Amino acid sequence: MAKKKDIRAAIKLRSTVSGHVYLTQKNRRNDAQRLELMKYDPVARQHVLYREVK
Repeated sequence: MAKKKDIRAAIKLRSTVSGHVYLTQKNRRNDAQRLELMKYDPVARQHVLYREVK
């Protein structure tokens, strides 16, 4: 029997300012495009844009 593709996917969010990375999950049905979130970057010590990377 074939495996069903998991709805929840583990993703990496990388900072646009430094190389800091957050690991999180997203629902593929609700968020088909790449995720972009404002999160705190401890290296830069400020809130910056984080983008989903492969």
